[in-house]
Amino acid sequence: MIEAVDCAAECSAPAGPGAIVVGRFPLSSGQWIAPHSHPQHHQLAWTRRGVLGVAVGDAYWVIPPTRALWLPAGVVHKTGATRDAVLCSLYITADRCALDWTEPTPVAVDGLLAHLIAYLSDDELADDARLRAEAVVLDLLRPLPASPIDVPHAVDERVRTVADALLADPADPRGLDAHARSIGVSRRTLTRLFVRDTGMSFDRWRTHVRLQAALPLLAEGQPVSRVAHAVGYATPSAFLAAFRRTVGTSPGRYLNGEVAEGG
Repeated sequence: MIEAVDCAAECSAPAGPGAIVVGRFPLSSGQWIAPHSHPQHHQLAWTRRGVLGVAVGDAYWVIPPTRALWLPAGVVHKTGATRDAVLCSLYITADRCALDWTEPTPVAVDGLLAHLIAYLSDDELADDARLRAEAVVLDLLRPLPASPIDVPHAVDERVRTVADALLADPADPRGLDAHARSIGVSRRTLTRLFVRDTGMSFDRWRTHVRLQAALPLLAEGQPVSRVAHAVGYATPSAFLAAFRRTVGTSPGRYLNGEVAEGG
């Protein structure tokens, strides 16, 4: 069950003496902060425990404790938790930040960066110490090459019926023919409608749905064999092959903030 959360507190980045302010927002499993943006501040979204999800339009990122997501000022996004978590947000004053990343960007979080985030959350920290720590934080932000998993929204009512069924149950075993029959169109018509509506073939779109559903489970530490079955793959090897083909690396390397294989 998804529960919407009032974004008033998270939408208003607090003021502080330096360029970075840390905000902490507990989220229960299934809670989502309504779509919003921070016009004057970049945001680095992270959690020390649990798993976050961040959506920007059709793009979706899973954020375990090993990574964070940079959100440029003004980007509309919504944030939620797939497990109980504490959203830890670094708000960085845009006109005082040397970084010029204009797109949402995942970054690796190691022990030093995690320690500095906790250090900067101390409201009693002296201004000179805060400014030194802020400079180190920005130096530590290392972009990761992994792309988000896009699941374009369906607009056509017939495509949306099929899409809603797959979103509700990514393991739904029915193929294109069965889904076409369920909405009263031919296979050829549904194929054409899917590409026109989402920019993807039916098979590719379903793969993205399955991988998007799998990532939070993997980030929680569930075994690949269980996750593969839960999202509709007959074997772990089939799931891993689909993941590498789509994302460019293995689930373990993706979640641990490592570069793509061969990169």
